Amino acid sequence: MQRSLISLPPLSLAILLGLAVVPTSGHQTAPAKRGPVFEQALWPYFSKNCVACHDAQTKAGGLDLLSLKRAGSVVRSRDEWESVLRKVKMGEMPPKGSPKPSQAESNALLRQIEAELERVDRAAPPTPGSVTAHRLNRAEYNNTIQELLGVSFRPADEFAQDDSGYGFDNIGDVLSLSSSQMEKYVAAAEKIARVALFGPELLQPALARHEASGRNIIVGPTVPASYDVTGLNVPNSLHTTHRFPVDGEYIFRLGLNGTRPLGSEPLPFGLWIDGKKVQTLTIDAEGASGFSFDRQDLSGRTLECRVKVKAGDHWVAATIERMYEGLPPEFNGPSPSKRKVVPREFKRPPGFPPERAEEFRKRFEERKKEKVPANDARVSALEIGGPYAQTQGPSELSLRKIFVCGHLQGGHAPACTPKIVGSLARRAFRRPVTPQEIARLSNLVALAQKNGDSYEEGIGLALQGILVSPHFLFRIERDQPLAKPNTPQFLTQHELASRLSYFLWSSMPDDALRACADSQTLRKPGVLEAQVHRMLASPKSLALAENFAGQWLQFRALESVKPDRGRFPDFDEYLRLSMRQETELFFDSIVKEDQSILTLLLGKYTFLNERLASFYKIPGVTVVGPTFRKVDLTGTTRGGILTQASVLTVTSYPNRTSPVLRGKWILENILNAPPPAPPPGVPNLDVSAVGSATSLRQQLEEHRKNPTCASCHARMDPLGFGLENFDAIGAFRKNDGTVAIDSSGSLPDGRTFQGADGLRTILKTDSGEFAQCLSTKLLTYALGRGLERYDRAAVSAITKSSAAKNYRFSSLVQAIVTSKPFQMRQGKGPK
Repeated sequence: MQRSLISLPPLSLAILLGLAVVPTSGHQTAPAKRGPVFEQALWPYFSKNCVACHDAQTKAGGLDLLSLKRAGSVVRSRDEWESVLRKVKMGEMPPKGSPKPSQAESNALLRQIEAELERVDRAAPPTPGSVTAHRLNRAEYNNTIQELLGVSFRPADEFAQDDSGYGFDNIGDVLSLSSSQMEKYVAAAEKIARVALFGPELLQPALARHEASGRNIIVGPTVPASYDVTGLNVPNSLHTTHRFPVDGEYIFRLGLNGTRPLGSEPLPFGLWIDGKKVQTLTIDAEGASGFSFDRQDLSGRTLECRVKVKAGDHWVAATIERMYEGLPPEFNGPSPSKRKVVPREFKRPPGFPPERAEEFRKRFEERKKEKVPANDARVSALEIGGPYAQTQGPSELSLRKIFVCGHLQGGHAPACTPKIVGSLARRAFRRPVTPQEIARLSNLVALAQKNGDSYEEGIGLALQGILVSPHFLFRIERDQPLAKPNTPQFLTQHELASRLSYFLWSSMPDDALRACADSQTLRKPGVLEAQVHRMLASPKSLALAENFAGQWLQFRALESVKPDRGRFPDFDEYLRLSMRQETELFFDSIVKEDQSILTLLLGKYTFLNERLASFYKIPGVTVVGPTFRKVDLTGTTRGGILTQASVLTVTSYPNRTSPVLRGKWILENILNAPPPAPPPGVPNLDVSAVGSATSLRQQLEEHRKNPTCASCHARMDPLGFGLENFDAIGAFRKNDGTVAIDSSGSLPDGRTFQGADGLRTILKTDSGEFAQCLSTKLLTYALGRGLERYDRAAVSAITKSSAAKNYRFSSLVQAIVTSKPFQMRQGKGPK
């Protein structure tokens, strides 16, 4: 197989298979008829309240309302009308200090504008839009390969990062394919085929070293606030992520440092992989060069073990267990977790000369009175070497997914080849395959055998051809043969199944979904609804939390944030991992339990492990180790995504909070009202005195005195101030340095609130805006394209349909997958 593959140029397999160039498509906007007297009917309101600042001469904010008075402006100047609608609805216009119309007058205006915009949308020629041929992004590629062949490694992790558009990395327009990327696909196809058919290649052992850095080692005389007996919460432990190339055994070598009081029992160290302890190692009380009555020096000491590990990226932790047990009582303050820390009586260390026992006991008692500093032992480095005893040969799962013709039972008939390659191609291409395609793939098997390779290597060559085909790498939707040009047309059942599976699972359709497409029943309402419920309940729907929510809420950015270690010593790798998992579990619970999407904002529960509970100062969460459990937040300051540390951290600067960033995040991701980009030449905020002589609020108030800044900040800043009780990594506080925090907010429409609870109440009253925002984001992600003006009617219908069903998550998904943009595509004209 190696000889046959190397002899082929990078793109030769695609050429050999007769594959076409991937098509692209664009978007068009259709005109709509206007209402007969709409513009003139609204003019008395504008003339009385707005034109003084928004005429052709003043043109405040770039808006000339006189231009909107002309007939047809609702179509021609749609963005301006929507801006007017938003600013009046939010109370931003007329601005503070200007005479304001009555609320009844403003409500009447809003109803008229909304009705006219909806009328225009209905009158426009229907178009579902078209999606550029969608290349699989890295997550989709990895998931598809695993579903297709049962291999456990993640080949796409070696690819370049995917570009993003409209906030997501699954947008067809930005997922281009370069020649270097194609080279990566060819190399990956060869490796995937070999692993699936013959198992991973035999690797030589290699050694990787992970060192602890940027942490504040605990040396205090009492038990720290983050202590639990596993040691995972203590910064004296080490956390890292390591990629294991293959299944096999690996050596783990813990490098130790620091000292510990002598007289305690052997010190246990734990090795954890993906939150499960796999080994306990101990070091006794004897020092490297005999006994010291006071301290045992651990510098240069190592502990080593060998553990079997599956291939892939794994979280690895090396911890000091029961770090504060066995020390004299004076060194054990009350444990904040209320877990009893048991001091032990004096025991003569193993190997200590019996004749010196009394001398040692007296020195032990003296040391207790001296109150020597507590244990500062630590894991300073972790070396991982391997693989050893590497698992060889293919997995049975992979062989069963490939050889569907009894090959595993011994031997194969000539008729097996088209069945094998046909099955692989049908699943990989996510559609029926033609006899010609099967014949070309079968010819590759024959070609390999003709060159002296085995039958299995021939299947591998055909598999490679499948994996470099545009029909695998891209999700291609074609015009139907009998459809009229430039008209909307339904997707085929297999194209619909593919859209659905990549939307909810970031992966290819499974057997059940493919069977519905094969039988042409997927589009039936009852069948489609049942499939959606089944898929949302599947563990695979965690992809929505990881890939959709991670990008929409931006907590995927946690992997690259670097808070100032001096200001935030509590932040470490374990806390970073815990923050992300909390939000993923919270979002996934809403999906799996089919809760209201408003729970994302208002839910008074979350998922915590002991590390995060200690960080949040929520008592009673004493699950040992990294286990997460559902925790009631009633009576606390937290609730919903806004007060989760992941969101609070990614909306802050490394050294301080930012009400501006947090307010902007709320406008963009919760209220679907993103502010414009700041104009050039705006001075930066002076934060040099924040926390000592002044507050951040006072600095921003000075900033807003600039009229250029005030228009946007009047809406952003109050929203951000509602979260100001949470610092730059999400810990609750009452003061910023020596300055008391004022977390009140006053919105342009006159509404006021206090703190995060008050902010949630404000957002609850704006639940319609949030629902429309989530509908917009989720539809964008589901389609893999940015939304256009002609999609607004669909977004409105999706939001209303979900509202009628109490905003249950499944109702939102059902409304999306039955919408015209999801079910259909705009056909192209003749070439």
